[in-house]
Amino acid sequence: MKKTLVFAMAMALGVSATAFAANPFSDVPAGHWAYGAVAKLAAAGIVDGYPDGTFKGDHLMTRYEMAQIVAKALAKGAIGADDRLVSEFADELDNLGVRVAKLEKNADNVKITGNVRLSYADNSGAVGSKAGDDARLRTRLFLTGEVNDNWHYVSMLENNQHFIGNNESGDDDTDFQRAYLTGNIGVVNLTGGRFQGYYGDGNIYDSRIDGVNANVKMGQAYLGATYGKMANPSDYSWTDKEDKDEAVADTFVQATLGGNIGKLNLEAQYLKAHDMNVDWMKYGDDQIWTAAATYNTGDFKIGGMYLHGDNDYVDDQNGDDDGWVATLGYKGAQASKPGSWGLFAKYYDQGGATYINHTMNGVYNKFSADGFKGYQVGGNVTLAKNMVAEVQYYDLKGKGGDTDGQHARTLWSQMVVTF
Repeated sequence: MKKTLVFAMAMALGVSATAFAANPFSDVPAGHWAYGAVAKLAAAGIVDGYPDGTFKGDHLMTRYEMAQIVAKALAKGAIGADDRLVSEFADELDNLGVRVAKLEKNADNVKITGNVRLSYADNSGAVGSKAGDDARLRTRLFLTGEVNDNWHYVSMLENNQHFIGNNESGDDDTDFQRAYLTGNIGVVNLTGGRFQGYYGDGNIYDSRIDGVNANVKMGQAYLGATYGKMANPSDYSWTDKEDKDEAVADTFVQATLGGNIGKLNLEAQYLKAHDMNVDWMKYGDDQIWTAAATYNTGDFKIGGMYLHGDNDYVDDQNGDDDGWVATLGYKGAQASKPGSWGLFAKYYDQGGATYINHTMNGVYNKFSADGFKGYQVGGNVTLAKNMVAEVQYYDLKGKGGDTDGQHARTLWSQMVVTF
């Protein structure tokens, strides 16, 4: 028999040649160099020889015979549907009735995932009441297409249904929100198109951008940069038509330098956005610098960030340019682990020049150029696999101007189901 063929079969199917079982074939006696591999293949039900009880290892194997072995290995889970053997013998497997047709294999190149979030926001306080309450069902569908081993295309469709306020009629909106290529050229990771921008741990910006990002990892250190345009505000849904078509800002640049020292992460960022267009910054450019440190033990997380901004409009309003955010967390709900849970808290003290489109669910965008301060507390729990419930509470108040000392309180609750 062909020594290379038996060893190739054994290795391809994860079989150890040192495993022994009862003598399976009369022409492969104990002591034969291939006995261990052939015995293990037979014991696993992957090869069954010929009716006369022989293995006939000295005969050339046909593609059809090899396809039968691959089919049995596939059925028993010894190999997966994405194994190269399945691709190589696709036609023969089709003839055997094994469902690995070309259409099904090609379909594996595109994956569809998604999540559904039902949320409710109860806003109160002199400033918070300006935002109103909201109940929303948000559905997101992600389509990920494999271009090659290094590059992928990702897109996202989002639908929002509001049950109070402007959308009580039951109308909804659907937007094609993300579409980008991501991959690498050598050691440089690249992303280009419309994707989610997340800067300053979300304390600066957390919404879509149209741009290009490049980042490089160098041991425990990393360096990244982004150039693009800030896309529609995160509250795009059911805003006035004029506002819906406006961007948060024109072009922007952003750079990150960070690294890990054991369980400690250190990071500095710089962002400059041109022609701002948000409630507390009506014109001019905004530059924001941050320095942050986060210590993560696995269960506990503690962090702090300093922010400094420079914006002409905020300066004209005698607003605040500085800010800081403290973070504390314990564990955290994991969608794949029912019963897992977590607690978290943050304290904010941010001047109007230090944030553009905040990640929080509190009413941060109704304060003056002086900015806001206050806290967030919350918790989450995985009720069942891929079903996570979360509650957040915010109590924010203005730091000056016409909102000085006025509160915005938000009780936010949500259930997220992923699939």
